[in-house]
Amino acid sequence: MDKLAKGVGKASFLALSMMSMLAADAVSAFAQDAPAKQVFGNIALPSAGPSASYGSYAKGCQSGAVALPTEGQGFQAMRLSRNRRWGQPQLISFIERFAQDVQKIGWPGLLIGDISQPRGGPMLTGHASHQIGLDVDIWWRQMPKQVMSAEQRESTPFISMLDKSKFLTVDDRKWSPLNAKLVMMAASYPQVERIFVNPAIKQKLCQTWTGDRTFMGKIRPIYGHDEHFHVRLECPPGAPNCKPQAPVGAGDGCDKSLAWWFTKEPWATPKKDPNAKPPKPPRAMMVSDLPKACAAIAAAPAAGKASVAAQNSYTPSAPAAQVQDIVPQSSGKAAPMPPADVPRPSSRPSSN
Repeated sequence: MDKLAKGVGKASFLALSMMSMLAADAVSAFAQDAPAKQVFGNIALPSAGPSASYGSYAKGCQSGAVALPTEGQGFQAMRLSRNRRWGQPQLISFIERFAQDVQKIGWPGLLIGDISQPRGGPMLTGHASHQIGLDVDIWWRQMPKQVMSAEQRESTPFISMLDKSKFLTVDDRKWSPLNAKLVMMAASYPQVERIFVNPAIKQKLCQTWTGDRTFMGKIRPIYGHDEHFHVRLECPPGAPNCKPQAPVGAGDGCDKSLAWWFTKEPWATPKKDPNAKPPKPPRAMMVSDLPKACAAIAAAPAAGKASVAAQNSYTPSAPAAQVQDIVPQSSGKAAPMPPADVPRPSSRPSSN
């Protein structure tokens, strides 16, 4: 009888395992035929299992993501309703360390914008990147002394660093040497690969920064990014499934590649051929277009709710490597195209 019971138990276990596998396969098969942003944009919790990034910053996903706490020493997470404060442990550790370090230069604290979705992947709205848990947006607005309510985190407006009355010009009533110290300190961390800012902000740094310019080349000009700066970490060592970008070129980036942004070319309305056929609408990125592991990650069991809830309480990270102190210190040729590592917009930037 005991043998029979054990046999039935074993058979039941095998059947249950098989059903789970079939169910996962069914979800995976569905995901393969669905737009990736619909699949990943509607997943509320991270996958269980080890943390890893798969694919590239603009075409990938992540497993085992952890949430940035809603607030901690020197930071508060914003726009909580978006559910985009999930990243790889290396990124969360960086944010926590940076939030403490900025207080050494007099910045009161960081307001953290979007990181990534629970399992990464394309988003329903907004970013083309932020897909593998290694990107984070940091607001230019300083953190207030009080802990903001959830409602305040939704309604508090961004602050643009641009003078809206002048083309690509930083507003000196809002920008200060402290803003420059902040972004230059971020660039000084060895694990930071790139920082994206508005071209006007990059130009302002090129014109006014008198300190060490070793890390200036990491700061890249791009559309938008006047209300926040975008920090990107490099693929972690020993992460074979994370696709790195080409290294940032030599120099400080205060060259023709920056001057291109101040020509008409980046902002011109594309010319239309009246005799051309209407272009086909762009094809949506499907889950099958992502790395193969992403379909399985989309279908994987969620991390336990208890462990996820525990992440809302702040625990300081272990000290990171010492960050370097930041102390302030026309040829007639065709305008050059921006470097290959600078992402181009999916549509023409708005005028506001």
